[in-house]
Amino acid sequence: MDYDLHDIIETKKPHPCGTNRWQIIRMGMDIKIKCTGCDRILMMPRRDFNKRIKKVLEKAEN
Repeated sequence: MDYDLHDIIETKKPHPCGTNRWQIIRMGMDIKIKCTGCDRILMMPRRDFNKRIKKVLEKAEN
C-alpha cells in the first residue's frame, strides 16, 4: 500500500464516532492518525496500521 504524510485513508472498521476516514499526521516506525469526524488521535505500529488500512481516499498535495 502506498501512503504518505497527510493522506486521507479508509480503515476496515469504523471508529465509534461513525466515520472510517483518517488523516495521517505522523510517519515513522509508529504511525499517528487523526479521525476526520471527531479529531481523536491514535498512534500504532506500522505493522498494525498496514493490517487496518483498506485504501487511500485522497492523496496529499505537495
